Order: sequence, then structure tokens, then C-alpha cells
Amino acid sequence: ALAAHAALINQYCVTCHNEARQIPEAHPLLLDQLDLEDVADSAAAWEQVARKLRAGAMPPPGRPRPESAAATALAAWLETALDRAAAVRPDPGPQPAVRRLTRTEYGNAVRDLLALEALPKELDLVSLLPADNTVGFDNVAELLFVTPTLLEAYVTAARKISRIALGDPAQPVMVDTYPLPLEMPQDDRLDGLPLGTRGGIAIRRYFPLDGEYEIAVELTRLGRDPEQLEIAVDGERVDLVTLGVRGGDGASYGVEGDPLRRRVRVAAGPRTVGVTFLKKTAAAAEALLSPFTRGRGGQPAVAAVTISGPYGQTAPGDTPSRQRILVCRPTASASDGPGSDDRACARRVLSTLLRRAYRRPVTDADLAPVLAFYTEGRVEAGFERGLERALERILISPEFLLRVEAARVDAAPGEAYPVADLELATRLSFFLWSSLPDDELRDLAAAGRLRAPGVLDSQVTRMLADPRAASLVSNFVAQWLYLRDLEARRPNDRLFPDFDDGLRRAMLRETELVFETLVREDRSVVELLTSRVTFVNERLARHYGIPNVYGSHFRRVTLDEDSVRGGLLGMGSILTLTSYATRTSPVVRGKWVLENILGAPPPPPPPNVPALGDTGADGRVLSMRDRMAQHRANPVCASCHARMDPLGLALENFDAVGRWRTRDESGQAIDASGALPDGTTFEGLAGLRAILEARHEAFVTTLAEKLLMYAVGRDLGPFDQPTVRRVVREAARHDYRVSAIIQAIVESTPFQMRRSES
Repeated sequence: ALAAHAALINQYCVTCHNEARQIPEAHPLLLDQLDLEDVADSAAAWEQVARKLRAGAMPPPGRPRPESAAATALAAWLETALDRAAAVRPDPGPQPAVRRLTRTEYGNAVRDLLALEALPKELDLVSLLPADNTVGFDNVAELLFVTPTLLEAYVTAARKISRIALGDPAQPVMVDTYPLPLEMPQDDRLDGLPLGTRGGIAIRRYFPLDGEYEIAVELTRLGRDPEQLEIAVDGERVDLVTLGVRGGDGASYGVEGDPLRRRVRVAAGPRTVGVTFLKKTAAAAEALLSPFTRGRGGQPAVAAVTISGPYGQTAPGDTPSRQRILVCRPTASASDGPGSDDRACARRVLSTLLRRAYRRPVTDADLAPVLAFYTEGRVEAGFERGLERALERILISPEFLLRVEAARVDAAPGEAYPVADLELATRLSFFLWSSLPDDELRDLAAAGRLRAPGVLDSQVTRMLADPRAASLVSNFVAQWLYLRDLEARRPNDRLFPDFDDGLRRAMLRETELVFETLVREDRSVVELLTSRVTFVNERLARHYGIPNVYGSHFRRVTLDEDSVRGGLLGMGSILTLTSYATRTSPVVRGKWVLENILGAPPPPPPPNVPALGDTGADGRVLSMRDRMAQHRANPVCASCHARMDPLGLALENFDAVGRWRTRDESGQAIDASGALPDGTTFEGLAGLRAILEARHEAFVTTLAEKLLMYAVGRDLGPFDQPTVRRVVREAARHDYRVSAIIQAIVESTPFQMRRSES
């Protein structure tokens, strides 16, 4: 076997990859200098060879190619040899001893530490803290810098958060404005609002104190007919205003005058404020309007809602945050002096907070500086002000902001060793929840029981069933598939007049619900390619051409066998993300498939690549296929486009916003057929989906790589590939279920160990 593999490499690979030719130019792969009998000595190079063979990327199109079975056998042989070498000497890869929490992780940690959900917009960490750098994922440790500007932002956030959490009556009035997107339709019910309503907004917000709050509603225009505007808190109506030409109370609202203002009493805690119109059977439809005039059309609409307060007499209230923090209350009065029991209670409160915030048992040395801040605040204004000052100190402590893993002093240079149980617990919670370990996980780790037989597996199962595991969708999936970029997509409103913010949100929600269901029901990840089940509301169903779906509520639908939808490649979110504002892009779509499905991204394009021409020499508008053929005529572009273009052209029946079509922009019938570099032919999305299903292991490998990178917070290297293959093998034994992939990653060398660097 070794002789046959060596002969194949010499015949098909060494002809280009040798010392004389130096290909590729930037990082030459010199196969004539490598020893096939000792792959461990040049593991990085042989990993590259195996990867290219698996992806069918080498030899390049136009060059002689070995038989597919022979290339696959060589890749398998190399992988087996590399895995055997990795088992002898496990390599967890480089792991920084200190890493900062990302903005998302910091927000989740604050939420779980203090039971603070639905923070006021003034405390939106997206606006308070700068965005994290992103290379693949924003939790890559080497890019999580700590700057003076960032520290100032943390101090500001900590001060505001501590006031909100404890309900400080002395805190200033907060003013939060919630504008509605210009292109948000307001002729039908929106999620979170009662049946029988249209338009408006549902605002989930934390009210820090019992008191009066002003709700100001800005309207876009006033119609001729009376309209009824409802203001509700937690579903209970607090006001119903009849608006006519001048408004039911004789005042002028909206663009013709001041906003409608109402003061209502709201109990402290997380509340939902709904502002919406009661729907009339004759309400005008907005479907024929331009997206940027929907909600600004022929009937009154909500443009923005501003919530300010509290005003008048206020009280902290019995909020979830106060219940979480105040595990005891002093029985002596604040005037009793230092000898009263408030300090003992403060120690108990702060010790509990510190254990959770620092993710470990705490000592008197940890407590001393925090108690100093408490004492300062208590002298200023009593027990709770003291806790407020101490909480500020905790929220900007390095022990909270940074994840620190202590090096083992007795480890030899380069030696791999298991991380401590408490560090493993932190790794696990930030992987699955993007947040702090809870009490159960931390207590198991503190007792040294986390690695006891069956314990870690049961914790993973428990944590995946917890609502906090939704972060795998909102954080991991959103970054892996670039879903965060969907908000910025603005398809041309003249070419795509049906696209608006309601459709954009529905597309995003469909993708989220598919992944949430995959995790919750522990299904095979291969279904992401093949599933005939999806989630739609009326708006998205109309866009897809799915009949008999009504209302804003998302429901699970089983697609017909001949449906063009199903799986990631049939989702409007993915198809819109991989298009330009005015047209589709087979290049972008093909590149997306290579990167996110097949795990074989093309190299960056060369400089000064010419743009696609819209017309031929005769002035005729070219089809997209003809444009791409013209582009591939450039030899510099041909090799990469031979891999990308067929994948992207298979999706040409979907326009730039994911609608099905049979003719392209030029008016020509769409030809969605294609052929892969290895000669495999297919027809459209159905044919491509069949190929991807047959080669599903490539997709599972890609997902495992992305998830491992996210789990360990660093870019992957060749030394990680044995781990990836082990994860895929373990998952295959369990039908590639989500839990099997996650369990295998949690048990892996990179996740459980670190390497001594000195």
C-alpha cells in the first residue's frame, strides 16, 4: 500500500509541488522533500495533502487526476497515520493563559449573575461597549484586547448596572427611545402583541423601580378615520386612546404635533410594554407600497416609542435581581454603626456574588477589597448603597472580566496536561451558554467530581436542555453562517419591492428556529442539508409560495417532496446574505458553500480582478452563466472559479432575496446544471443537495471544525485535525446527532487540556 501511495503522489502531486517549482508561491508545499514513511515528522504538510484530496481540490482542473478510489484511499491512509501519531503525543494546541470575555459573554454573565434580563436601552451593551474583533468568531482569544477605552466603558457599564440591579432610588431618570424600522409593515399583527391588533411595537424592558413612567408615542401621520391606539404593560391594557383628525382628546399627535404622552405606574422588574393599534377590518394593506414607505403609508403608524422615568415616589420593588442579590437582609438599622449585623450580611451577600462572578471558591483576600468599597458606600448612604459600590467593583474586577487558567508549575516544556476542574467548568459554560457556570456545575468542579464517570456527560445533557443553550444559536450559529450581517442587507427596493424589515426578520427567525429545534430535539446535523421541515409565518410563506399559512405566528411545516425549499440552501436568509443588492452572485454563493458546507474555502482573489460584464460584445444582456464563463476565460481566475461557479449557479433559480424564478435578469431561461472538478454532474439545487447528502461527512467535518474553534476560542491548526476526525467518528456512531458532536468536543484533547509553553 505504501508503494502505491508513493507512486500516486509522485505521478500526480510532485510534478507541481517540488523544490524547483515552489508551489504555492507564498507557502510552498515541497512533497519531494517529505518522507511518506514518517508522516508525523511533517504532519502539517500531510494534513494539507489529505484535506485537498478529500475536497477534490487537487489536482486542479485541467491537470491529470488519479482515480477517485485511489485518491480517497491515500487520504484515508494519511489520516490514519496522522491520527496514530497524535494519539501517542496529544497536542491541545496553544491556549492563552488569560482571555477577556467578549461583549456578548459579558452581557450574558451580568444577566445570569444578577438575574437582569431585558435591560433598558440605555444599558444596551452593544452601545456601551465597543465591538469585538472577529476572525471566524469573536471569542478568538488573541484578538480580545484590553484597552484604556474599553476599561472606561466597563466602568460606565458597571456603575449603571449596579444601580439598576439594586433599584437605587437616587438614580437619574432614564430616557430610552425605540424607533421602528422605516420598512417595517404595520398593517398586520406583530409578534408579542395581542390578537386583533396591527403594527406597533412590543418592548421588553427592565424597570428598575416601582414608580411612574412616561410612554411617548410618535406617530407618522393622522388619517381621516378614527383609530384606537392601545398601550399595555405585560398584556394588561393601561390606556386606549381614540385618535381622529385631531385625536380623541382634542390634542394633535404624530408629525402634526407633539407625540402622544401617557404616564403609567409600572412595578419594578422585567416588563413588556406593547403599543399597537386595534385592527379594523377595512385597514389598508401596505403590500403594494415601496418597502421604505411601509408603515409610513396611508394609515397612522407608530414611528417610535420613548419610555422615560421613573418619576414621583419610587421604591426598589421585589425584582428578580434584588431577590438574586439579597440572600439576606440586615435586621439592625443602618444607624446602629459598625457593630450592627449589616456587615455580616454584606459579607454573605458579597461572598455569594463573588463565588458566582469569579467562577470559583473565594477567600478573605478576595473579599477584602470588595468590602472596602462596601464600607465606603455604607458610610455614604447605608447598606444598599454599600452593596451598590461593592457590585461596581465586582463587575470591573479582572477576575470577572478575564478567564484565567493557571499554568502547572511541574509541567515540562511542551507537556500536555488536564486543566483543573474549575477551569474545565468555565470552558464548558462559556462554550454552551456563553456565560458563567451555574451553582451546580461550579459546585461539582469545586468538589473535584466533574471528571467522575458519567458526570461530565450528564452535565452536558443538562446544559443543552437549559434555555441558556440558545446562545449556541444566537452566538455560534449567527457567526458561523454570518446571520448577523442580514440586518445590514438592503436589497434594491425598485427591483425587490416586496422585501422589507418584516421579511428580513422572518428569514432570520426561520433559520434560528430550525437550529433551536435541532438542538432541543437532538437531531442529526445532516438534516441541515436535507430536512423537509421548516418554520414560516404568513409573511415568509407568501414569499416562498407556501399556501394556507396565516398570521405572524411561526409554525412548523412539512414541505412537499417536490418543494424547492428545505435545508440551509433553500433558506431566504442564506440566499439573501449571499447576493448583492441588485442581483445574485454565483461566486459569493459558491464560496459560501465551499466554506460553510464543504470546508474547502478558495484562496483570496488576486488583486485587480475585473468586474463581471453585464453585456456581450453585441450589447446583448448576458445571462449569469455567460457572465461567469466570460470571467473564467481569464486563466488567473479559472482554477478557483471552476470549483465555486457550479455550486453558485446551482442556486440561480433563487433571486437575490431568495424567491424562486425560472428566468434571470436577462430574461433567459435559467440553466442551473453544473459539474464538479471530479466530473460529477448535477441539476439545480435538488441535484446539488443529493451530492451534498452523499458526501455528508464533509459537512459534518466542517461543522465539527467550526464548533471546535468556537469551543476553544482560537483558530485551528493542522495539529487539531486528528481531534476533528475523532469527533466525526464518534458522532457517526450516534447518527451525527448534535449532542454526540458536542460531547465529543467536550471530551477532546484541545478542550480538556493545555500545553506547557515553558
